[in-house]
Amino acid sequence: NAGSAAMEEGEGLLSVDYEVFGKVQGVFFRKYTQGEAKRLGLVGWVQNTSHGTVQGQIQGPAARVRELQDWLRKIGSPQSRISRADFSNEKEITALEHKDFQILK
Repeated sequence: NAGSAAMEEGEGLLSVDYEVFGKVQGVFFRKYTQGEAKRLGLVGWVQNTSHGTVQGQIQGPAARVRELQDWLRKIGSPQSRISRADFSNEKEITALEHKDFQILK
């Protein structure tokens, strides 16, 4: 598939915002998300919201961002129950805007 091959070559950087719904607070979701992001070499942040969801931003190589998106959609932390994950504001960036992956209070 020529389209995906082109993406691989440039391995462009992506930035995407996310919000995860379900039983995702009080289950170490933020800690596991941070761990997974670091394992994949991604930067960004994660925080709990006042309405019971977890939200944040991911930045890094497109293929790795896709991996974390899958993880947020299907896996999460061991005790979590994910009903859905929404992604928005996806865009290509020329440089990372975060130094690492932080848990925000």
